[in-house]
Amino acid sequence: MTLALAAPTAFDPAPLLVVWGASALLQAALWVVAVRTRSANHVDLGWALSLLGAAVGFAVALDGAPAQRLLVAATGGVWAARLSWHLLVDRSLGAPEDGRYAALRARFGPRADRSFFWFFQAQALLAALLAVPFLLVARHDAPAPAPVQWVGVVLFAVAKLGEIVADRQLAAWRREPANRGHTCRRGLWRYSRHPNYFCEWLIWVAFALVATPAPFGAWAWLAPAMMYLFVTRLTGIPHSEAQALRSRGDDYRDYQRTTSRFFPWFPKRSAGAPQPTDPASRSASSPAATR
Repeated sequence: MTLALAAPTAFDPAPLLVVWGASALLQAALWVVAVRTRSANHVDLGWALSLLGAAVGFAVALDGAPAQRLLVAATGGVWAARLSWHLLVDRSLGAPEDGRYAALRARFGPRADRSFFWFFQAQALLAALLAVPFLLVARHDAPAPAPVQWVGVVLFAVAKLGEIVADRQLAAWRREPANRGHTCRRGLWRYSRHPNYFCEWLIWVAFALVATPAPFGAWAWLAPAMMYLFVTRLTGIPHSEAQALRSRGDDYRDYQRTTSRFFPWFPKRSAGAPQPTDPASRSASSPAATR
C-alpha cells in the first residue's frame, strides 16, 4: 500500500521574502555606488543579480524533484546569468547613464538621490515578485517534466535565440557610421520596433509555462503580465521611443507609422526617405531589464 502525497494547501512565501531582503540590501549598496558615480545604471544589474540568486538558490536549496530544480537552473539561471554579465559589461562599467535614468534624474531634480533610493528598492520588490515562477518549479515534486514544461523550454530557447539575433543586428547596425540618424528596418527590426523586448517578454511566458503544472502554477502568469505592463507602458518602450524621437525625429516617426510597436507583424508601406544600404538592424535594451 502506498500513500499519495497531498498537494500543498497554502502557498509559503518565505523564500520570496528572503529574495526580497537580500535584493533590498544589494540595491541599497548599488544605490551608494550610483550616488558616487552619478549613474543609476547599476539598478539593472542589481535586478538581474537578484533573479540569478533566486533561480540558483531555489534550484539548490528547495525540495522539489531534481528534474524540476534542473529546469529552474537551466532556464531562469542561464537567462539571469547572461543578462547579469551583459549589464555588467555594457551598462555598469564606465558607461554613461542610460537616457531613461538621466530623464528621471532631471525630473527628480534636487531630490534625485533620495528618489533613486526608493526606485532601487522598488526594483528589489519587483525581483522578488518575478521570482515566483522559479519558486513554484523548484518546489514541484513531479519526477519528470510535463509536456507543457517542454513547450516552455522550447519557447525559452527560441526566444533567447531571437534576443541574441536582435542584439547582434543592433551591433552591426551601430557599427556603420552611415546609419547615424537613421532607423534600420531590416532583420527582426522590420517586423517589430522592439523585437528584443518582445523576445524578453516571451522568455517570461516560457517561465510561466514551465511553472504551470506545479501547485499554484497559475500564479506564475503574473510574471509575464507584469513584464508586459512594464515593457509596453512604463519603463521600456515609452522611454526608448521618446529618446529615439529626440535623436532621429521624422525618420523614427515614419518607422512608428509603418512598423508594429511590439508584436511582430508585416510592415506597412511608407513614403519616407530611403534607408542606408548597410546590414542588420536598430536598437535594443533589457527590463528592467531590462531590460
